[in-house]
Amino acid sequence: MTDPDNNHIPRLIRLVKGALHPPKGGVRIVVALAFGAVVHALFAVAVLSMIAAMFFGMSKSLGTVSWPLAALVNAALVLQFPAFHSLLLTARGSRWLSRLVPAQYGATLSTTTYAIIASAQLLVLFAFWTPSGIIWWQAEGAVLYAIVGAYVTSWLLLIKASFDAGAEVQSGALGWMSLLQNIKPQFPGMPTTGLFRVIRQPIYVAFALTLWTVPVWTPDQLFLAVTLTAYCLVAPKLKERRFKKRYGERFSAYQRSVPYIVPNLTGRR
Repeated sequence: MTDPDNNHIPRLIRLVKGALHPPKGGVRIVVALAFGAVVHALFAVAVLSMIAAMFFGMSKSLGTVSWPLAALVNAALVLQFPAFHSLLLTARGSRWLSRLVPAQYGATLSTTTYAIIASAQLLVLFAFWTPSGIIWWQAEGAVLYAIVGAYVTSWLLLIKASFDAGAEVQSGALGWMSLLQNIKPQFPGMPTTGLFRVIRQPIYVAFALTLWTVPVWTPDQLFLAVTLTAYCLVAPKLKERRFKKRYGERFSAYQRSVPYIVPNLTGRR
């Protein structure tokens, strides 16, 4: 199944080129650049903290809450991400996002604001987790190399899936670059290319894979993996409801031809 309008590379190139030559407007440009700097710096720090924390099975972090209170705090840190992440994708959440910044810029910057909040949520979760101090298993030798390879591959799949879905949206760049050019954000079409050819939810699947391909296993990592994997199974259902309303029969046909979370590698439909 193909989508001629779903070519993200030319769209992203046009967006970047336009951002390099923005129309005049001092305050607007300063606001756009400030949001761009914040979202990309925070996104990078959040992702790096997630990669590092899970690599060590959540056994190394900055949290210092005493036990057993730490168990409740850690649970709250895990649950806050799927709860608010999904809430902000609702119509009410979208309106709330638009009101977080000055009214004339709020709607344009909503995707950037969303990415800033999501990055802050991830950073809080992985940087301020309080480790239990219990390590069940740690890979060594050839097994360590194999698992690290799987971990790296999972992250590469997540990056690829995010790019296929629209890098400008996933990274938060769409909002601030559109404001910089003083144009209305142009969202990418329904993703059907790349990994979306064989599976409808490659981002969620790849994210779940990163949770289970770690070289160190602790009760902390197990709780995190089980909770967020459950989120990865349920949350796409809500996303697909929105897509069905937006794209109608076109998305229904896509649903019938491409599996939900198990890749179709046989070529059968």
